[in-house]
Amino acid sequence: MITLKVIRVTAWSAIAVAALLLGVNALLPEAWKGEPAKSALEKPIIDMAAVGGPFRLTSHKGEVIDNTRLAGKPYLAFFGFTHCPDVCPTTLSDLTELMSALGPAAGAFNVLFITVDPERDSQDLLAQYMTSFDERILALRGNRAETDAVVKAFAAYARKVPIDGGEYTMDHSAGVYVMGADGKFASMLDMHEAREIKLQKLRRIIDTKA
Repeated sequence: MITLKVIRVTAWSAIAVAALLLGVNALLPEAWKGEPAKSALEKPIIDMAAVGGPFRLTSHKGEVIDNTRLAGKPYLAFFGFTHCPDVCPTTLSDLTELMSALGPAAGAFNVLFITVDPERDSQDLLAQYMTSFDERILALRGNRAETDAVVKAFAAYARKVPIDGGEYTMDHSAGVYVMGADGKFASMLDMHEAREIKLQKLRRIIDTKA
């Protein structure tokens, strides 16, 4: 059992690192992709303060949610899709448990689940899917252009991967973005961190708001 857990943690960590690198690569100018390695002084610097906006999506409750509406309150953002077999439901379950552990303090921030698969994830499907998790978590969707825009806004990563039978799955970033009340990037939640570490990060962002 311990060996299996180690293997799973190692695999998930590798996926998260790969997704982050791919997401960063997506921000690079086209002319730089595929070129030989450049020195640190030559490489572009990603402005993490710009991560998180602007974007405009619709929640599973039918509400229009954008970066301006979220201003003034910290929020968490996680990218995924309803057909995800393990990472997405596990992360949403973990977020549900963390919110329960925080009690009333969890109301100090918003939690967003942003689908990267709007073609399949209709508002009705998202509404049904979210009944399995904390009712305060908002599932957001947009059309393909809006989805691509929000993925880019967060320097995230999402790609359709064909599978047998003409179907497909989605490869996507697995981390949870922690955004401050000012809408700026604060940190990431690694869902493989110890529970207390994750709670400390959330309490810190709540205290910052206060």
